[in-house]
Amino acid sequence: MGRFSSFRRFLFFWDRRNSFHNGEKRPLISKGDVKAGGNSSVLYLGTDDSSGSQTSSSSSNHVGPTKGTSWNIFNSHGPSSSSWSDYLLKYLLITSNLLFTVLGLVTLVVGLWGLINKESFAQEKISGIGTDPMLLFTFLGFTVALLSLTGCVGALRENLCLLRTFSTAVLLLVVAQILAAIIVYSLQGQIMEYLRSGMLAAMVRYQDDLDLRFITDEIQTGLQCCGADTYRDWEINVYFNCSAPGVQACGVPPSCCVDPLENGTVWNSQCGVGALQLDEFSAQSVIFLGGCLGSISRWIEHHGGVIGTVSIVLLGVQILTLVITARLLQKINWNRAQHDVYS
Repeated sequence: MGRFSSFRRFLFFWDRRNSFHNGEKRPLISKGDVKAGGNSSVLYLGTDDSSGSQTSSSSSNHVGPTKGTSWNIFNSHGPSSSSWSDYLLKYLLITSNLLFTVLGLVTLVVGLWGLINKESFAQEKISGIGTDPMLLFTFLGFTVALLSLTGCVGALRENLCLLRTFSTAVLLLVVAQILAAIIVYSLQGQIMEYLRSGMLAAMVRYQDDLDLRFITDEIQTGLQCCGADTYRDWEINVYFNCSAPGVQACGVPPSCCVDPLENGTVWNSQCGVGALQLDEFSAQSVIFLGGCLGSISRWIEHHGGVIGTVSIVLLGVQILTLVITARLLQKINWNRAQHDVYS
């Protein structure tokens, strides 16, 4: 009996040992609970290789998304340096075009005001409107305002059609200016003849057109000259010709006078009366003898460096505008292509 009871006690402890080891191999949380838990990372307690493989598999499944999420967060910063530069270029284009739009509108208003104030649209004056300087102001203001407004709205709305129209127009202007510079440089002699013809025409209409009168007086006063080639060119005007019956006969405009201000304060409109009757020695103390074409040539030669610098700067601004517009067009096309890919 003693041996039998000892054997039974041995079997009892052996069964408890097996049940204890089986309990260690079971997970603390069942696999069903793991699936319900979602992204929770679970460690299994066990001593055999199968539990270790489950543990590493679970860890790898949860570490992977965590790394991906952290990588996305790392890459989801604000705009890069290239994006900031694109924004700066865009709003620089908008601001510059807005300023030129205002400048163009002001020029347009001045031109229209001049045409209306002089009644240039009246039936008796409409035939000479083509030579009216105010028409040039009107056309130039309208062109600048329309072109700049197209570029401003196109950049603001990122409209491809407007930006392409704007860039095409600016490109044509750049090409036209380059061709004009080449023509002016190669045809200097003929251009001086055109200037002579234009100034003689302005002298003929000196009393009839207030704009031409103002321009002629400003040239003669600023360059201290009189007439196109010489002061005797004013005989072409019917009022200053010596055969004219009026008080201005054999005279020149007061802008030809060496001292057109009487006592330094009052404009003396009669200072040039009878100047064409004087010889050159006597006339040089009263009026300027040299013509304005020679003075214009000397002024261009003296200020050639400034003129060239200003021309290059203006041309560079237009080319820079073309580059910015091309960059903006490229960026818009790239953004739309990316949107089409991910949509």
